[in-house]
Amino acid sequence: MTVQKTSAELYEQYKTKMQQIADVRNAAAVLGWDQETYLPEKGAAFRGQQLTTLSSLAHELFTRDDLGSLLQELQQRNDLTAIQQRNVTLSLEDYEKNKKYPAPFVADLSNATNTAYHAWIRARKEKNYAVFEPALEKMVALKQQETSILGYTGHPYDALLNEYEKGADVAMLDAIFRDVRGSLLPLLQKIALQDLPERKFLSRHYPKDQQWEFGLGLLKDMGYDFQAGRQDVSEHPFTTSFNPQDVRVTTRIDEQDLGNMTWSCIHEGGHALYEQGLPIEEYGLPCGEAASLGIHESQSRLWENNVGRSLIFWQHHYGKLQAIFRSNLLAVPIQDFYRAINMVQPSLIRTEADELTYHFHVMIRYEIEKELIAGNLKTGELRDVWNKYYEDFLQVKVTDDLNGILQDIHWSHGSFGYFPTYSLGSFYAAQLFAAAKTQVPGVENDIASGVYDKLLHWLREKIHRHGRFWTSNELCEKVTGEKLDFRYFLEYATEKFGGIYKL
Repeated sequence: MTVQKTSAELYEQYKTKMQQIADVRNAAAVLGWDQETYLPEKGAAFRGQQLTTLSSLAHELFTRDDLGSLLQELQQRNDLTAIQQRNVTLSLEDYEKNKKYPAPFVADLSNATNTAYHAWIRARKEKNYAVFEPALEKMVALKQQETSILGYTGHPYDALLNEYEKGADVAMLDAIFRDVRGSLLPLLQKIALQDLPERKFLSRHYPKDQQWEFGLGLLKDMGYDFQAGRQDVSEHPFTTSFNPQDVRVTTRIDEQDLGNMTWSCIHEGGHALYEQGLPIEEYGLPCGEAASLGIHESQSRLWENNVGRSLIFWQHHYGKLQAIFRSNLLAVPIQDFYRAINMVQPSLIRTEADELTYHFHVMIRYEIEKELIAGNLKTGELRDVWNKYYEDFLQVKVTDDLNGILQDIHWSHGSFGYFPTYSLGSFYAAQLFAAAKTQVPGVENDIASGVYDKLLHWLREKIHRHGRFWTSNELCEKVTGEKLDFRYFLEYATEKFGGIYKL
């Protein structure tokens, strides 16, 4: 006689299987982190083989029939907790999606990613897009194939968008970027008529080691736990998490640009705080993962811009910065510093763009990705299209490929559909921060004093601890009482930059 297992026993089986899959994926993530920080040049080929092996193994484990049967059985049980039910439902959705991927495609994509990343690095060194283009062409072809594997009802790009922001589609994003052009452009035009702040002092010589120590201090002040993470230097700043107790960040340092490292530390710190705040007991399960890329970006943008570029933030930190870089900043009043770090001016580099023009950088990438995936644009045409968009939308001339089409790492990773989440994140951040100011008494006074405990606790309670339980818009509505509304960002931007530029 077969004895039916209890729901608790079945759930433990499911949890064990999911954590084994997470272990394999996180082992691959450690190798990926090493690849972008310390891997010697000659190790690249074998590293690609190792990553392919692990990604194939994780795919195999997550598409096994016994896992599918287990999930189907658990889906029928009515005695699971709400979190357990949600985990099972989301895992089943993920399982059915992953079953669509043929194993050879997974291996091909992993190989192509490794090839593209190293081609991107070489191309950046040579400042020559042509070095990267063949690998990118292969990557685009695979991503086009992926849209067919996943399926879609509208635009093929929708299939890739949904991987990063569930429920997002081209129709939604087209409407959002119409708002960006329609609402932000008039504000930019008013600002363009005003005198630019003096900011040459930000480009003086700022020694690497002193910048590094200041950045570490900012991360510690924010609440980043260095016993559960570390910071290193990489070509492109990023955050990677192997579990909530091992979340690592990277930065890059330019001795002639104080802002490069300062705000990459704060930005990546925001991502890392989210990952460190996910529930440890849900490791390997959907409720132990971030809600979406848009919500993830809302955390980094909230810390970077709503907090880190505010006057009240620097009321506490500016004195320390002046003490470290006396010859550069001692004679610069805090108001001048504040205006300088918030200068609005079209530029070439997305990661260094101001809060307003930033969204035009994102829009350019969105328009290009959309046309690439649809097959309306070829990788061989990309440099010229990129350069033209920058002239059309931002009125800046691209000087070389390093400062143009080669500036972002995302395409070498195959991360098509990722860029729009940056703008969504900024808009979520404005709405969430507005709610925090209402729901957390004295939070702005705390920020002015360099105390972030209440803000971090609020984010942990309202956002971090829920994992993927809610979709982005559901979570936003739970926290703020409304679904995502662009007007919060517009009101924030109008008040802030209207004050800075006396509009």
